[in-house]
Amino acid sequence: MNKETFRERVQNTLERRCFYIPSFRIYGGVAGFFDYGPPGCKVKLYKHFLDEEHMLEIDSPCVTPEIVLKASGHVDRFTDPMVKDVKTGACYRADHLLKGYCTDKLEKDLDISREEAAELKHILSVLDNLSLEQLGAKIKEYAILAPDTKNPLSDPYLFNLMFPTKIGPSAMSSGYMRPETAQGIFLDFKELYNYNGNKLPFAAAQVGQAFRNEISPRQGLLRVREFTLAEIEHFVDPDDKSHQRYSEVSNLEFLMFPRKEQMKRDEQMAVQSAKIFRLGDAVSEGIVNNQTLAYFIGRVYLFLTRLGIDKKRLRFRQHLQNEIAHYAADCWDAEIDSSYGWIECVGIADRSAYDLHAHSDKSGIPLVAQEKYAEPKEVEAMNEKEAMEMKVILESKGEIEFEVCKLQKTVTIKKNMISIVEEKTKEHVRTFTPSVIEPSFGIGRIIYCLYEHSFYMRPSKDEEEQLNVFRFNPLVAPIKCAVFPLVQNDEYEKVAERISESLFAAGIKYKKDITGTSIGKKYARADELGVPFAVTVDSATSVTIRERDSKDQIRVNVNEVAAVIKDLSERRTTWADILQKYSAHKTNLACERDSNEQIFVNLDEVAAIVKDISEGRATWPDILQKYSAYKTNLADCVKDLAVETL
Repeated sequence: MNKETFRERVQNTLERRCFYIPSFRIYGGVAGFFDYGPPGCKVKLYKHFLDEEHMLEIDSPCVTPEIVLKASGHVDRFTDPMVKDVKTGACYRADHLLKGYCTDKLEKDLDISREEAAELKHILSVLDNLSLEQLGAKIKEYAILAPDTKNPLSDPYLFNLMFPTKIGPSAMSSGYMRPETAQGIFLDFKELYNYNGNKLPFAAAQVGQAFRNEISPRQGLLRVREFTLAEIEHFVDPDDKSHQRYSEVSNLEFLMFPRKEQMKRDEQMAVQSAKIFRLGDAVSEGIVNNQTLAYFIGRVYLFLTRLGIDKKRLRFRQHLQNEIAHYAADCWDAEIDSSYGWIECVGIADRSAYDLHAHSDKSGIPLVAQEKYAEPKEVEAMNEKEAMEMKVILESKGEIEFEVCKLQKTVTIKKNMISIVEEKTKEHVRTFTPSVIEPSFGIGRIIYCLYEHSFYMRPSKDEEEQLNVFRFNPLVAPIKCAVFPLVQNDEYEKVAERISESLFAAGIKYKKDITGTSIGKKYARADELGVPFAVTVDSATSVTIRERDSKDQIRVNVNEVAAVIKDLSERRTTWADILQKYSAHKTNLACERDSNEQIFVNLDEVAAIVKDISEGRATWPDILQKYSAYKTNLADCVKDLAVETL
């Protein structure tokens, strides 16, 4: 099955089972907006990550005043290059059109020359660094047209991706729907620092909606205009970026794609692939900038793989110099392989002190931390060499440009403003602006990749069709357990209700199915929702629990169901442990026609029992006495001696 067919099957299943729904569908829909349905809403990926790290969580407004985003740089720089269809006005991402042309040409043009292929590969490698003029020139050179109409395109220009709005009825105050959740944390730094006892390091997190007016949203859940972000800002002393839990992740080995590897090319100009690195080695060799950044890279790796992301299809790619922000010390993306190719799902960046400096400068409020010295330190405002150099320049030129470190500003100082004298002072406290390590999670992208990595198909019992299954980890499965009676029966339905109440009391998400559908179809429905465990009520005292992927079953007492499911769902035990404790349920149900009584027997005994009864060597009362009656009332057990595999 090729990638496009696989993707179509996954997306059809997700939409049909209500994991997500195109927003505003009855009015024709709007590109880039989706509603998460009941199972989609319950896929929780991030809470245990935040809780385990003891992070401070905030919840700030989605509407952000313009002054905040002016200070952060979003008003001036949060842009993408756009072109328009000159006849219809339809808009497209200029860089995406050029990337699509180069990729299609390389993949589909069998007659492409070596030189042309090398040029296209080079364009792909520097695409993010091309100016508007260079983008426009390449679009014209390759005669790239509007995809939908084949009309000519305009010259590229920058389009700001934020949704503007007005605050208040007078519309005098401008604002934007926030493009990220991080800014609220930076603005609250002073209060959070105080709440944390004026101690560093500490981390604050925010999970919420963000909004980006994407030029041409495509790729389903991967590029949308409203989405959930989970962003963590870990504030740390810029002079000490060690991490006390670094040793917990330093021995992890996984695929990494450092900058130097990306710049290598083989004889055909093909980009090299990611390689397995030990995280500790990447730090000691200077590939990863510092321990705290590496710690969060390791934690993200563990987080994604524990969710169910295939570690062989997960890599950490370092930003190239043309991608990385001028203020960032280092930046890595966790990229997941999907039917769309490698998708950036988590960014982990050392943003230095840029954000706190920017808001300090704009607001006039110092967003700083302090370190108290055990003993006062004798310090010089400026070393003697620098002071003498300044004095010489002031005497010869009358003024000098001087950088104020705490403000990160350059000011002009005139000769008559200062005098230079030798003086030493004692400091009791060091005041500094913290650096920030930021993991930023695109929740929708992670969820979609998890859908693809969890999806598989297996034949039905009669092998006439392929059944869809989502192999969700019990920890993140939206529904942990399905409950249904074997047949429609008042007694069984009451037991199913009892079990449902016990699951609810234990905080377990479940789905009850009391329709008259066959047991096989009920299992298939649950498998298609990714439900890991199914409870089948076939008696008043004990029930079977079926595991989704192995299809193995165990028999447990009704009163034990909730405890067993909770232990499995919260990873306090494994299915292998449960199988060992309860033993696999591999029995058949035999029912006699006239008495409507049943027994449970082993699979290898069925034929012998039926033969003995049929040939008069044993009677049904003899069999009942040997095996003990299975007290139930199967409505459909009215024919000759019937054997049904459960």
